[in-house]
Amino acid sequence: MKNYDVLIVGAGAAGLAAACRLSRCEKLKIGVLEASERAGRKLAASGNGQGNLSNLDLDISHYHGGNLPLVQKIACNDPYGGLDILDCLFVSDGRGRIYPSGRQASALSEALYVTAEKQGAEILFNKRAAAVSRGFTVLCADGSRYSADCVVLCTGGKAQKQYFTDGSAYSLAVGLGHTLTPLFPSLVQLKTDKTHIKGLKGVRADCAVSAVVDGRTVKRAEGDVIFTDYGVSGNAVFGVSPAFASQTGVLSIEFLPGISADKIAATLERRAASGFFGENILAGIVHSAIARAVLRRAGSSPSAVAECLKNYTLEVTGTLGFDSAQVTRGGINAGEVSEKLESKLVKNLYFAGEILDVDGDCGGYNLHWAFESARAVAEDILAKYGGKV
Repeated sequence: MKNYDVLIVGAGAAGLAAACRLSRCEKLKIGVLEASERAGRKLAASGNGQGNLSNLDLDISHYHGGNLPLVQKIACNDPYGGLDILDCLFVSDGRGRIYPSGRQASALSEALYVTAEKQGAEILFNKRAAAVSRGFTVLCADGSRYSADCVVLCTGGKAQKQYFTDGSAYSLAVGLGHTLTPLFPSLVQLKTDKTHIKGLKGVRADCAVSAVVDGRTVKRAEGDVIFTDYGVSGNAVFGVSPAFASQTGVLSIEFLPGISADKIAATLERRAASGFFGENILAGIVHSAIARAVLRRAGSSPSAVAECLKNYTLEVTGTLGFDSAQVTRGGINAGEVSEKLESKLVKNLYFAGEILDVDGDCGGYNLHWAFESARAVAEDILAKYGGKV
């Protein structure tokens, strides 16, 4: 049985970041157990492959979970705070999303892996942890065992099982006495009533969308909306999907967010007076399929059409589920960890990333949490060993 000073379970964004920081201390023997055959697979696919790593707006309202004061202290300070290990140049877009200047997430994933290995961390692949006993001994599914003085669980959540994050790893913490909060898919496509999306499949539009629950707008986002045979997808939909993680409600789509209803109505009145009729009255204003759907619903009155364009409502009936979700709502209870993410129940057991019941909005917040939580863990472990971050 091989022994390490620190054993990290999971080589995703949080696990690789922790390995890079901890392996800077030459006197520490660092091991990383990865269930798949490659490190950082989910990171490599993030941001549509471009690597949306953080966001300039770190207001705590962009995070969800049971211990938000802890999240605010760790993650709501410097948008670039956890990214120093990448030693890269970054750019931000008009919505505050931070990317590597090369816009290639896979390059960052590879860089973290190479850095950790060059600094001496030993990364072992196809090693799915099956159990962790106090002490610590980690038993893998293939029968191999590894021991360590400290264990860092960075196993992710239940979203996107193709990355070996099927939720089974929560049992590692539960087996040591920790509590698992209810799990829901988040940052995910929404299923809706199909009555008002007929003929819209494949249409993409730049919109503002609002999540309305119990008659109250609880979330708003701007971006693309993609109509599907089951409902809606797109960045704007992902932005409001956390509101529907554990409940249903109404999605309000604003097709022309930068133009008032009065201005739209006046334009349509002029067009009608000039002889425009049917869907031609919206020609050049919105996609022809959207025009047909709106006119079917609103009739021919310019004011009614304008209002429908500003508030096209769809009843949300559910989500596409964990296999399609980007992140998991819920996880190991973050009230059971210290400010440095050490277990309050088991000394020298740490958590980083999505395994905790912390999830962020679309826009780089979840990777920001992964990097910052890894930094918090590394700081505490290195302080114990007299090393430096």
